[in-house]
Formats: sequence, structure tokens, C-alpha cells
Amino acid sequence: MAIERVSTLLKMADEANTSVIGFNCIDYNTVYAVCHAAEIANTPAIVMLYPEHCIKNHVSNLRAFVGMFEGIAERYTVPLALHLDHSSDVNYIFEAIKAGFTSVMYDGTTVSIEENIRNSKKVVEIAEIFGVDVEAELGYVGFASHSDEGNSDLYTKAATAAQFSDETGITSLAIAIGSAHGVYKSTPKLDIDRLIEINHATDTYLVLHGGSGIPEDQLNMAFKNGINKFNVGTEFFQLYYDTISKYCSEYGTAGNPFDLPDYIHAELVAYLVNKMKLSKFN
Repeated sequence: MAIERVSTLLKMADEANTSVIGFNCIDYNTVYAVCHAAEIANTPAIVMLYPEHCIKNHVSNLRAFVGMFEGIAERYTVPLALHLDHSSDVNYIFEAIKAGFTSVMYDGTTVSIEENIRNSKKVVEIAEIFGVDVEAELGYVGFASHSDEGNSDLYTKAATAAQFSDETGITSLAIAIGSAHGVYKSTPKLDIDRLIEINHATDTYLVLHGGSGIPEDQLNMAFKNGINKFNVGTEFFQLYYDTISKYCSEYGTAGNPFDLPDYIHAELVAYLVNKMKLSKFN
């Protein structure tokens, strides 16, 4: 079976001086595409679920998503892992752990650092009982639509990152160094010097959110200087939507709904295999 803990993949990435990519998924089509592409590329990958997609959009529920992932991932030999992305609700995180998620993220960026530390530590204490990895976030990645990526006041500080990691015992830390969630209005510029400082200050695995739209040369520099997990969501979801639109435009009412999944799969896998080349595990 190819299913591993996220921490195992992070260790592999760290030893290879690169980053494993986590892809936000919403349904069978996206999970299947990530797992299949990882096998083709012979590259470890992480399937992630954003809680709002369950709570607000009702795409799935926690237990059903875990079962779907396991049913797909067990077909492959490449290392694959499952992760609950941004959640600021500690109780929801505990529900995810009970449902079978082996990695969770507590997002405390909207509360004080003291509360962020307390809640992250609480999640770690419970997660350790079940052998679950914990990611937290420090600084504020923000949203590209607000141009938050250019506000260095929101960036993570090295000394604070070291303190946070030591006091909470988290597995990995998402840091703010110039990326943002969503579609960028202009080309982002990662603060690599700040990343190097943070990487020297803590042994905790470092994570980069807001990966859609960051130039490849900047990503390569980030991977070489301590980023071990890199999240992609926006461009993956946009491709999914565009592919469905493309199919409908090409075939119209003559299209067969039973042909649509294979059509989508081919488009998504081609994109994912190319994206996974960034990891350079091979």
C-alpha cells in the first residue's frame, strides 16, 4: 500500500533538498488524478481537503473523503498521504482525526500568537495519541486579491518561528514569505533571505501556501532553502472548471456524460505530471 504519513513524505523531501506538493482536492476526479499522476511521475504527493468545501459547498464529508482517498491510493505504489488543510476550528480538527485523517492543519492566523500557540499545542497533544501529524501557520499568507503577498509586515519572523515550533511541538510550519492564496494581480516575489533565516532558526519542516502562480525559478530557490511542502489549489481547481467548460463547448448536447470523467482525467493528469516535475525527487 502506498499510503504514508505526511511526515514521512516531508522527511523524504528534506533529505532530497526539495518539496513535496500538496494538492487541494474536492471529489473523486481530483483525488484520482493526483494519485494517478504521482504514480506516472514516480513522485510522492499529498491529497488535501479544505474544510470549507465540506462545510459550505457540501462536496463530501470527512469520513467519506478518507474512504475515497484510501480506496484510490491503495492501488498505487508511489508514497501518497492525506491532509486536512486550513481549519481554525479545533473541534472540527478532532472530528477529522476521528474520521481517519493522518495529518491536520490548525490555522491560528486570525488570533493572537498566544492563542495560536495554546490551540496548536492542544491539537498536537491529541494528534500524538492517534499518530497524526500537525501543521500550523505563523505570519499571515493572506489573499492575492488583497495584494497581501506584498505586505512584509505580515511575514513570519525567524525568532518567532523558532519559539512557536519549540513551544507547540508541531510537525510542520506554514510561513509567510511573500505568497498568497488565490490569483495574483502581479508576479509575486518570495523573500528567500527571510526563508533562509527561518530555516536556520528551526528544525521544523517548512510549508509554502499560495503556490499557484509563483514563478518556477523562485520555487526552486524556496525548495533548496527549506520549503518541504508546497500547496497548490487555485490553478488546479480552475483547470478542472475550464476542462468541463471545454468539453461542453466541444460536444454540446451530443456529449456523453459517461465520457466526461475520462476527458477530465486526461487533462488533469497531464497538468499534474508536469507540475510534479518541480519536486525533482528523481
